Formats: sequence, structure tokens, C-alpha cells
Amino acid sequence: MKQSESDVIHHPIPPTFDEHSRVLVLGSFPSVKSREAQYFYGHPQNRFWKVMAAVFSEKFPRTMEERKKLLLRNRVAVWDVIASCSVRGSSDTSIQNVTPNDLHLILGSSLITAIFTNGKKADELYKAFQREKTGISSVCLPSTSPANASWSLERLIEAWRIVAQVVHTDNSFRR
Repeated sequence: MKQSESDVIHHPIPPTFDEHSRVLVLGSFPSVKSREAQYFYGHPQNRFWKVMAAVFSEKFPRTMEERKKLLLRNRVAVWDVIASCSVRGSSDTSIQNVTPNDLHLILGSSLITAIFTNGKKADELYKAFQREKTGISSVCLPSTSPANASWSLERLIEAWRIVAQVVHTDNSFRR
């Protein structure tokens, strides 16, 4: 059965974090491929995992378990801004009827001092639904999505190096 535009989809993937997580990377909502894979950035052309491996000087993680370990080992939490919404396919521009995730689940049991958003839509949604509640400003990073073809892998890695820098310092974006 084909999904209609008015169908609300609930986020199927729990956040990845632990009590040592220092930074939180937020996407908007899982793509169709990520929902099928049951883990973040599951589209084979999404460059998130290549970028994370490069900025932390790690081997590319192929399995979901390797990806979780890479994040936790480097004190990075990952989730999405949206808990449920109406969306056509994987198109961020079609997102409507947003219910945000409760980020206090992560913030209340970790050491998060900085929030990075993966792309403009995630940043826009974070600012609209969660910035005031969390008290933490976001830093918008260029999207790792294959739809962001104007950014080469090398440029993405350079822009995303700030994630590793913040993990390894005491810098905070709290206001």
C-alpha cells in the first residue's frame, strides 16, 4: 500500500548516545532507506559515515554495530529533530505536521555541550521546535545527503571537523 501525503510516520530509530556523549548531531527525519535499514544515514550514497570516520581518523564502519561503536567511542550522540511527521518519500521539503522528539532524553543523561544539525532543514526545525527548550544553540553543518551534490566529500570532511574539535575541547554552545 502506497503512503499518502497525509499519513503521519513515527520515527522508528532510537537515539544513539550514552552518559559520555559530548556532542549531539541532529538530522531532520530518517530517509526511506534509513527507516528500512533501521539506523541513521542508511542510504548508501549518504556521506555521513565516511565523514564521521574521516574526522575521527577511524576506519569506515560498515555495519550498524560498527557505526554505533564509532559514535559512542568518540562521544557523539545522534538522533533527529522530528518524532513524527507527514513526509513524501525522503524529501525534507515535503515535511509537514511535525511533532518534535524530546531531546531531554539525551540531554538529561549525557554531557552534551554542543548541538550540530546535519543540513539546513534540520537546523530550521531545531530552531523552530527545540532551541528555546534546550537552551543550546545549534551549529548548522552542510548536509551529508546525496541531494547536496554541490559539496564534495573533501569539503564536507573539512566543514565537519568542528565536531571532533568540540569533542576534544571544553567549548560549549550553551547560552
